[in-house]
Amino acid sequence: MGKAGEGRYGLLVNAITDYAIYMLDPEGYVTSWNPGARRFKGYEADEIIGQHFSRFYTPEDCEVGLPQRALETAAAEGKYETEGWRVRKDGSLFWTHVVIDPIWSPAGDLVGYAKITRDLSERKVAETALKRSEEQFRLLVQGVTDYAIYMLDQGGNVVSWNAGAQRIKGYTADEIIGQHFSRFYLDEERESGMPQRGLEIAAREGRFEKEGWRVRKDGSRFWANVVIDAIRDDRGELIGFAKVTRDVTEKKEAQRSLDEAREALFQAQKLEAVGQLTGGVAHDFNNLLMVVLGSLELLKKRLPADDRLISLVDNATQAAQRGASLTQRMLSFARRQDLNAKAVDLVELVRGMSDLLGRALGPQIRIETRFPPDLPMVHTDANQLETALLNLAVNARDAMPDGGPLTISAREETAGPGHRTGLADGRYVCFAVEDAGEGMDEATLTRATEPFFTTKGVGKGTGLGLSMVQGLAEQSGGRLTLKSSRGSGTTVEVWLPVAGADTKVETGTPMEPEPAPKKAQKLVVLAVDDDPLVLMNTAAMLEDADHKVIEASSGDEALKVLRQGKHVDLVITDQAMPGMTGIQLVQAIKADWPNLPIIMATGYAELPEGADPDLARLSKPFTQADLTKAVGDAMGRRRMIDKLAGLFRS
Repeated sequence: MGKAGEGRYGLLVNAITDYAIYMLDPEGYVTSWNPGARRFKGYEADEIIGQHFSRFYTPEDCEVGLPQRALETAAAEGKYETEGWRVRKDGSLFWTHVVIDPIWSPAGDLVGYAKITRDLSERKVAETALKRSEEQFRLLVQGVTDYAIYMLDQGGNVVSWNAGAQRIKGYTADEIIGQHFSRFYLDEERESGMPQRGLEIAAREGRFEKEGWRVRKDGSRFWANVVIDAIRDDRGELIGFAKVTRDVTEKKEAQRSLDEAREALFQAQKLEAVGQLTGGVAHDFNNLLMVVLGSLELLKKRLPADDRLISLVDNATQAAQRGASLTQRMLSFARRQDLNAKAVDLVELVRGMSDLLGRALGPQIRIETRFPPDLPMVHTDANQLETALLNLAVNARDAMPDGGPLTISAREETAGPGHRTGLADGRYVCFAVEDAGEGMDEATLTRATEPFFTTKGVGKGTGLGLSMVQGLAEQSGGRLTLKSSRGSGTTVEVWLPVAGADTKVETGTPMEPEPAPKKAQKLVVLAVDDDPLVLMNTAAMLEDADHKVIEASSGDEALKVLRQGKHVDLVITDQAMPGMTGIQLVQAIKADWPNLPIIMATGYAELPEGADPDLARLSKPFTQADLTKAVGDAMGRRRMIDKLAGLFRS
């Protein structure tokens, strides 16, 4: 190369500032220095020429002899290339890419080295930051335990696996990486191609999301929220999928519980509305039946001795009584039946009904009873319980068209916290009626106690039997439970509280009616009812018993009669009246005429708060005998009070 060429080469090297280009002698001492070297390393030429190049290395590299090995490698192999930390004049470090080439003379002697250094600090910082970010992201993903976060390749095979995936799905990374993700799906979903469709949608639309059942390693199922995102490179090529799965089983169960609670609330509101409607209809129907029964009773007294006419009246009376029984069931469902709760001996009650049950069920039904010898008495209404037992027995008979055993049993049980019936703590008797009939499926069992629900066909059942039994049990402070399955028969359990020591005992022996007032002892009775038919019927019964009746169609009208000073021996009033209720009328009468006997005639079981618990009551519909007895009781109580008052005065 001529001097001109050497001059151009020198200009080229000295013009380069992005690379440090300099020469070393065979021992490693600097013999030339370009502007790039000065910029990178901070030394002027006169400061560094003649100095050993090892000063650019860190003390750690010098201690292990790295500078000398670099020269030896370049001489032996023709080139040495590496990246590493180097030291500037001010002591700061920078990341470099280094190339050392040996320089040989034409005779083959080593005359030195050409060293080219590039400052890659910015790239190193970026790479370090990227690596740190990737490590942080890896630690983040691995540390997440509430989500399964993992990667799939283009074919759907698992290529990464975090701790959340292991916790939720049960597989370790060694067990699952390389396996197809479809193993997490149900068999039927794999057969229908669901996993592949999810990948196809994610690849086409960028994202796929769905909830459904997934399978753990142990075969158990969990409800999962699944998101699959497509992953593409800088050129837009699909390289795999990111899959995030969350176990939302608890959330689904909570939602299911909420839905069930809403449905239960809706059913409760519906039944409450039906109950209110039923109670109102039954009350009005009771009034009508009272008119019919009362009129038939009075008519029968006035009929000529014609057996055909008497038979027709008796048939009409029986039909009206059946209607009264139906209204009793409706009021029982509406929790408005008249409940006369006393201590009842279940064993004696069932024994006393044995003949009636035998006739009602027929010879194909075999009745079996199972009672312990020391069964305690229960607190309920004996008459209502007899009706309930008859209803349950008839239902059992209908469930066994070919006949079979009907078992009536009872046992004592103490209810505590968490008892299967949900009863309050205490002692109860479980009164059970069990048949061996067709049984009920789950859907029928769920609706069995709904009012007006029946499986007996049109005209064969009112659908109020079990509702009435349920009403009796709950109004007595107990519970009704059903056990049944298709083909396995049905067991109805009526849980009733054990009677306390101070509870009046229902002996089952009808009380002797008090003698009716003598006809010579005429009473002036103020009859109050807003229904003109009921009022006329009550007045007719009283007049037929030789009493004088003053009629009033409202509470205000009744008070007006009394304030006019008319003599009245007894007041009979309805409860449900517009304007002024029967209770309000009673309170007004007691305020001004405290000794005047009053009878409350009502079809409802419960009177409003504030009512006198000792108030004489007459349940609708009532017969003339019921009315006569109620009048006699009320007047007898009045005579006893007057006698006691006379004794105190004397």
